[in-house]
Parts: sequence; structure tokens; C-alpha cells
Amino acid sequence: MDFTYDARTEELRERLTAFMDEHVLPAEDVAREQRERAGSPWTTPPVVEELKAEARSRGLWNLFLPDTGDGAYGAGLTNLQYAPLAEITGRSPLLGPVAVNCAAPDTGNMELLAQFGDEAQRKQWLEPLLAGEIRSGFAMTEPDVASSDATNITTRIERDGDDYVITGRKWFISGAMNPDCKVFVVMGKTAPDGADIRRQQSMVLVPRDAPGLEVRRAMRVYGFEDHGHGGHAELVFDRVRVPVSNLVGEEGGGFAIAQARLGPGRIHHCMRLIGVAERAIELMCRRAVSRTAFGKPLAAQGVVREWVADARVAVEQSRLLVLKTAWLMDTVGNKGAHTEIQAIKIATPRTVVDILDKAVQLHGAGGVSQDFPLAELWAGARTLRLADGPDEVHQRSLARREFGKYQ
Repeated sequence: MDFTYDARTEELRERLTAFMDEHVLPAEDVAREQRERAGSPWTTPPVVEELKAEARSRGLWNLFLPDTGDGAYGAGLTNLQYAPLAEITGRSPLLGPVAVNCAAPDTGNMELLAQFGDEAQRKQWLEPLLAGEIRSGFAMTEPDVASSDATNITTRIERDGDDYVITGRKWFISGAMNPDCKVFVVMGKTAPDGADIRRQQSMVLVPRDAPGLEVRRAMRVYGFEDHGHGGHAELVFDRVRVPVSNLVGEEGGGFAIAQARLGPGRIHHCMRLIGVAERAIELMCRRAVSRTAFGKPLAAQGVVREWVADARVAVEQSRLLVLKTAWLMDTVGNKGAHTEIQAIKIATPRTVVDILDKAVQLHGAGGVSQDFPLAELWAGARTLRLADGPDEVHQRSLARREFGKYQ
């Protein structure tokens, strides 16, 4: 295993770091003020469009999407090349990823459309997503069932002539409150009584303005309405009708498509979380060397030194595991990296939540306030212990694999 950054990665890291330092980080307060003036936490602040234009002019765009072979999509980077770039954007999770068009859930939806969408679907939805002209949502989670088991979903997708009719209720659909969100990838059951429970589900594309689709309410995350890139929402599908041509892939292929989509999404989250942890350590150190308590700087207090040292060790461990996972995805594929993908999804959010907790503690009352980014960063990291499958689901699967070696 060789995790050395190649020449292209180093060059992109240098350019991306400069872009983040010169444009993205200084824009955080500007974006917050613009949202407040707009009177909506979900409206895209004008500064975001400025950042996107700057990123495109610097060739920092769609870095997440590997080359599909025809050169039409993506930057052609491997997972190992993209990993350190995602870490850099993770230092500003609300602005960094969206500025370079590498924000969830759009990244997963673009990968899905690139891999499983037909030519018409790519033309109508993938191309404007790649251009950063629209946003999208992925509608799988439901409030009335344990969605950690995707076979539980109850939303119905019923064939009626040349249409599908969709009935159901979804929630915590990321990005759905953003008015730029124009399409949802919806997972539901086309064969609810099918013998194979993993062939009951299908995915269809549903435009936001489809009759019968209601964006019912915003879902707050630890009190943050603008959490994520456009908030989270509860959706109601009341006999929403879309043409059969909106089916993604084949009927009964929804579960497999979801697994193909969520694997890369999990590693993207973990890559960005390493950047969050690095920013937390930086804030801890700056605070510790600038504040005095009981006659000496906080940096001279033994407990603070332990926090910072432990944080550095934990980040280095997490980064190496993420890089190993990226390398395996490149060399043996997502299935071959299944164990490592689950391992980083368990370990990284836990690690980063702990580091952020110490950073909050070090900042005292300021740490839980709006004057520092730590509370919002903590909310995001803690949420990722649930997103794309809770810890316990991954632990269950990982343990089953381990036991299988001895049974």
C-alpha cells in the first residue's frame, strides 16, 4: 500500500488550499449574514455563486466523480487522489463542498445518474447538476419504519399504464428545503410481495414540482434549520404521477443501486470529517495559546495538552484508515473494500465528535454559541453517526463478517 500523494494530487491540494484560505473561509460570515437578510436559512446566499464561479475558473470543479471512460463527466480522479481534497473542503463543510460542486447529496445522485441513468435522464438532470445549476435530493428514509433496514420502506411505486404512481412519506431528505433542489431520487416498492426482499424496491426520478408532491416541513438538526446544504425536509407523495421513463435502472434494482450509491457517499463523508477535525484542532490550539487561566496559558494546563495530543493521534489514525479504504476502492472495488468502508463509517464520526467535544469544552461558553463554528460542526459530525446507516447497522454487518471466518 502506497498512500503517497502523486504530482497531480499535490498540485490540486495546493490550489484548493489557496482557494479555501483566500475565498471560502472568509466567506463564512458573509454567507451567514446574507441568509439572515434573506429571511430564509435555505436560500442560497449570493456569495456561494461567486465562490462557484471562482472555483470553476481555477479548475476546481466536480473533483469527486471518477472518469467514466468517455471523458464526459468528472475530473477523472481516483478515490485516493480525491480523499485529501475532500478533507480540505471539509474544513468549511457548509461552503467548501458546495463551492466546488462536491456537496452531498448531489455527489451521490450524480454518481447514480452517471452509472445507472439513461441518456435522456443524464441530459435532463445530470448535466445541470454537473454544471451546478440545480440541486437534488435522495428520498429513502421514512418516519414510520426503521429505515436502517432499507427493506422496511413502505412507499409504493405502482405501475399505471405508461406512468408510475408514488404514494408515501419520507423525512430527513437532505437538501430538500433549498429552492434550487429540482429533482428527487425516490426509493419505493414496486413489488411489495416479491419473494426476494432485496428485489422489491425500485428508484424513480420525481421533479420537485410534480403534482401531489408536498415539501411538508423542515427538519431541524440539534436546532439548526440550515444544517447541511439546504436543510432536511419531510416529503409527502400523494399519488404523484411520473412517466415510466423516470425509472432509474430496472424494476427491482433499487436496493442494489442504493448500495452502490451509499458506499462512495460514506467515504466522502469520512474524508470531509477529517478536515472538520483538523479545523477543530486548529481552533483548540489558537484558543489554548491565547487564553490564560489560574496564572498560566491554557496550553500549559496538563489536561489541555492531553486533549490536543490525543486529538492529533486520533486524526492521524483515522486519516490512514480512510486512505486505505480509498486505495482498496481503487484497486479491488467497492465490494472488496466493504469491511473498510464500514470501519471508517463507524470510527470516523465517533472520533471527530469526541475531538469537537473537547474543542467546545476548551472554548467554554463560546464553544456552544454562534460566535464559533464548533457547535454547528459538532451537530454535523454527530448526525453522521446516523446518516447512511447508523453505527449499529455497520457494527452488525462487520461482526457477521468476522464471525464468518470461524463458522
